Amino acid sequence: MIYEWQYDGEQEILLRTFLRNQGFSKRLLAEVKFHGGQMWLNGEEQTVRAWVKKGDFIKVLVPDEGEHETTVPSDVPITILYEDDHFLIVNKPAGVASIPSRQQPNLSMANRVKGYYQRQGYKDQVIHIVTRLDRDTTGNMLFAKNAYTHALMDQQLRAKTVEKIYYAILAETNALPETHGLIDAPIGRTDDSIINRMVREDGKPALTEYWIEEQYPEGDLIRLKLHTGRTHQIRVHLTHAGSPLLGDDLYGGRLDPLIDRQALHCKELSFLHPFTKEVLKIESELPPDFQDWISEQKKGGR
Repeated sequence: MIYEWQYDGEQEILLRTFLRNQGFSKRLLAEVKFHGGQMWLNGEEQTVRAWVKKGDFIKVLVPDEGEHETTVPSDVPITILYEDDHFLIVNKPAGVASIPSRQQPNLSMANRVKGYYQRQGYKDQVIHIVTRLDRDTTGNMLFAKNAYTHALMDQQLRAKTVEKIYYAILAETNALPETHGLIDAPIGRTDDSIINRMVREDGKPALTEYWIEEQYPEGDLIRLKLHTGRTHQIRVHLTHAGSPLLGDDLYGGRLDPLIDRQALHCKELSFLHPFTKEVLKIESELPPDFQDWISEQKKGGR
């Protein structure tokens, strides 16, 4: 893919410095240099040692990545929420891991996206996951279509400008003290597990914001925004606040005939598109098990 800029800085800088400022890593610059890429300054091919002055036009051809041969393609279809030349956003179903595992090397969302890329005949088939979700969490999952786009989104993740809004169902009603609040409590591993987390004084800072959307006979539908990104943060914080998620047996949530997994859905994803400079906001519907449970609750519950 070709990327273009016009330099508007006052001071002359090396082309290498300019490209590093645009998010090009040393590894990506090496790919451009040694694997079929090119760089032009005002229409003339140059190396990274060229000097760039105000008003100059820069163009870079980043070579195609090909495919990552260890990711096995899957024929299982995906539900696409948004796609352009740079991004793919899919609606992840419950029970599907984000990445392959040794036990399940071809059942993850990465495998499904790899299969989609192959069916579309895309030249770049390396899988770049920007935002992962737990196996049993549903909703918006963001993929970058190449290494450069992935690097730019990593910058946004570090700057905390990628916003994810989750919806969840609590296993209890009236468990939270306010209709809108903040849960500010550090999270760390439990002493007896490498998986389970808990609120503990020596944990890492964690902040979750919530809003109660609807209250039902057997639980509340809530909206959440993460201000930090700790493992199992929403699940741990809500358990600490008084109610685990419905179906979240790992953290004490009661099971339900209609929802057999933690009731957590990433409903909204928004970020600044690094190339169009527009804020991209993508929403997904609540999953079928949420909708079935809500319908049952509106009838008075069981």
